[in-house]
Amino acid sequence: MSSPDPQVRVARNHSTPSTRGPVVAVTGAGSGVGARLTERLAASEEIKEVVAIDERRGDCAGAQWHILDVRDPAIAEKLRGVDVVVHLALDLDLESDQAARTAFNVRGTQTVLTAAAAAGVRRVVLCTSAMVYGALPENELPLSEDAELKATAEATGVGDLLEIERLARRAPRAHPGLNVTVVRPTVLVGDTDTALTRYFESPRLLVVAGSRPVWQFCHVEDLCSALEYAALEKVEGELAVGCDGWLEQEEIEELSGIRRMELPSTVALGAAARLHRIGLTPSPAGDLAYTMYPWVVSVSRLHDAGWRPQWTNEEVLAELLDEVDGRHTVAGRRLGRKDATVAGAAGAAGATVALLGAAAVVRRARRRRGI
Repeated sequence: MSSPDPQVRVARNHSTPSTRGPVVAVTGAGSGVGARLTERLAASEEIKEVVAIDERRGDCAGAQWHILDVRDPAIAEKLRGVDVVVHLALDLDLESDQAARTAFNVRGTQTVLTAAAAAGVRRVVLCTSAMVYGALPENELPLSEDAELKATAEATGVGDLLEIERLARRAPRAHPGLNVTVVRPTVLVGDTDTALTRYFESPRLLVVAGSRPVWQFCHVEDLCSALEYAALEKVEGELAVGCDGWLEQEEIEELSGIRRMELPSTVALGAAARLHRIGLTPSPAGDLAYTMYPWVVSVSRLHDAGWRPQWTNEEVLAELLDEVDGRHTVAGRRLGRKDATVAGAAGAAGATVALLGAAAVVRRARRRRGI
């Protein structure tokens, strides 16, 4: 990313050593990753002040709170005197209406970038996902952080993240002097609920025949430490964050103790598409690609800046398994206790995507009957 024009930079907010670091604003500060980061920054000796922005007030007493929607242009006034904005107000809920989710995510990011530029903020940190690289059979292990973004909008929320990436590339040209850093976590674990964490809530792990799944996790604590690095301007540009290395599917099965159920790709993908289309599951068929093909990324930029993950893939997987213990999911859809008992009684059909397994059983039965 090109350096800002020095003449423009002079007019931007800046902190001197005597002010003990930058003033950092966090959007989405009331819950989730935003709440964790707000607490972390408020406790840091390297941060002068934390400005917390959300539609509801959070629990951090060490931050200055502003209660508003990030799509409200009035946010520009709340960012006066702020040096860095970390934008985490995103809706990636599997159950959200897709159109409403996209409108919130894209409009919110546009508004924050424009407001930050108007307020003289010098850097905005955006958080997307390593999913934007795409999960493809030909992907290298690991992908370079500079690899082309080959994802499509077919997986949950990925279309929104790709649009946010586009806005990040355009912003420094539209607003000279504004720097944008993009942080892309791998499979995020730590009080999170995604199609990828729900993969581990089923009694069997779906493996699509002929696929090559590999897994790279990111604990939310490591994500927050990476976001803090970006807020302190110790690293910039586009950077991935996650554990070092990766786990093969066989290692996942051995460590988790969950056996696999293998299905042909035509059955798995076709059934997933149909089930999503009729509203039985929240996850579109595109989510399956991220459990089929590699999208492991290098974290070299953070490493070069001195950052190291505190969690290993094995440790994060163990934490994830503890979190999902007692939950029951089929085809990405959470079941109540009664439904889970029925699904569990289905044996092999109660796999990672049990409804897909059921679809396969029905298909085989029809073939035997000549239907």
